[in-house]
Amino acid sequence: MTRLATRAASPRDTERLIQDGIHPVLARLYVARGLLDVRELSCELSSMIAPSGLLHIDAAAVFLADAIAAKKRLVIVADYDCDGATACAVGLRGLRMLGADVDFIVPNRFEYGYGLTPEIVALAQAEKSPDIIVTVDNGIASIDGVAEANRRGIDVVVTDHHLPADTLPAARVIVNPNQPECGFPSKNLAGVGVMFYVLLALRAEMRQRGLFDQQSQPKLDVLLDLVALGTVADVVKLDANNRILVAQGLKRMRSGRMHAGVAALFRASAREARKASPFDLGFALGPRLNAAGRLADMSLGIECLTTDDEGRAWAIAQQLDAINRERRDIEADMQDTALELLDSFDPHDKSTISVFDAGWHQGVIGIVASRLKDKFYRPTITFAPAGDGWIKGSGRSIPGFHLRDALDLVSKHAPTLIDKFGGHAMAAGLTLRADHFDAFATAFEAVGRSWLTQHQLERVLENDGSLEDAFFTTQFIDLLDGQVWGQGFAPPVFCDEFRVISQRILKERHLKLQLERNGQRFDAIWFGHTDDLGGRARVAYRLDANEYNGVTRVQLMVEYAECA
Repeated sequence: MTRLATRAASPRDTERLIQDGIHPVLARLYVARGLLDVRELSCELSSMIAPSGLLHIDAAAVFLADAIAAKKRLVIVADYDCDGATACAVGLRGLRMLGADVDFIVPNRFEYGYGLTPEIVALAQAEKSPDIIVTVDNGIASIDGVAEANRRGIDVVVTDHHLPADTLPAARVIVNPNQPECGFPSKNLAGVGVMFYVLLALRAEMRQRGLFDQQSQPKLDVLLDLVALGTVADVVKLDANNRILVAQGLKRMRSGRMHAGVAALFRASAREARKASPFDLGFALGPRLNAAGRLADMSLGIECLTTDDEGRAWAIAQQLDAINRERRDIEADMQDTALELLDSFDPHDKSTISVFDAGWHQGVIGIVASRLKDKFYRPTITFAPAGDGWIKGSGRSIPGFHLRDALDLVSKHAPTLIDKFGGHAMAAGLTLRADHFDAFATAFEAVGRSWLTQHQLERVLENDGSLEDAFFTTQFIDLLDGQVWGQGFAPPVFCDEFRVISQRILKERHLKLQLERNGQRFDAIWFGHTDDLGGRARVAYRLDANEYNGVTRVQLMVEYAECA
């Protein structure tokens, strides 16, 4: 069941933005998203929140500057998703620019699991002999791993953005906007954003030591294409600070000033860098990088982002594209199985979904959970075998249901059920014994029933109301495309009533429409739907510029439609 809800935008606040020179429709869109001050629209680097607001960042800068001066050996321990890969590449490139001797290691998710484990510390020491380990996009939960590093005489600097548990690891320094007592105003930095901030602070410390001045210092803004990619792909909220990082990265991509691997990923996914958008980063480049961590080894993705050899970058990007195609095939099979297993699933009876199949691939369960969550609009956890009688689960949630807190509650009520868990409000992971699956599913459902109302289990499609006739133009679409939309700053969806002139089914799966409103006709497409809409329809849609035979026309991308 889908309910349409129009975002409210106060006319007074909208008028104030218009007075400040903002386009009238954009002003309404911004106010509806909580943006009331024209200063929040600045995408200049000078408007970024200063690094000094991050707890312990100055201590991290001093410690790393001393380490570089003493020629200590640094090893980055990365995470195996796109945020982890970009954070690792930013760390490697930035630290090398600042004179560090630095290498990296990324755990194979199937052998070592997530984060800085004692096994990873042993592997890092055996293969890389570090004096210092720097974690990126992980480490805040690595209590045992940090203890093992300390035991071996290796200092650890944790850079992370995940939510901490009650106890923090005994690292030399921890930089994480979400750690207790950190007053940094943007709690939404991705792992790659945290690493970028550490580099800014380190460069400032080295400048203070007289190692270079404002003119001769390394230019860290060359890393912003990688920062933008990791930030969008990790689906963190695009608050004002993250929008600056993303806008600056997109600007570099559009002007051709990006790393060889990023350019190669655009090419491999048949997207144009000169028109780079957050959508490209989240749905074309990100998945190709993520595929390496899901099915193979993320060191391939990291090499793609750290090589300056265009030929090598292109070869890796093609490999990543092939791995991503394989991932899609595996995902399609798993989704079919999931729908068979849920054949008798009645959404009215259940508040949550837990599903397990012995043939599933644990690298792909997160995507399948996401698809099932979208289809049934229920918090969903999918499980795959992890060997020796263990299963691994990956979960995705809906607004109003904090997934990590839900797992925490299950674990408090039944302490023997979950072996380990971690994550955020909207995504989390866990491990348990296969023979505990049914008991877990029951306990998880009990939390769902106590936390979620029937109202919350209805999908709400927020939209921006009606769009005036004058703005159905390619010029207006260009204006919209020039803004940074994404998680927490949703792309505009308008809603109007249209006369349905014609409708036909494309490839047995999609509805191709011609719609009319106030004498204007538009082509429209509703992907994945074949319902007949009758003669009049209420349509929630995005604007799209469709180029065909050299002519660009406005097309409507239907998000939802119902007979009017």
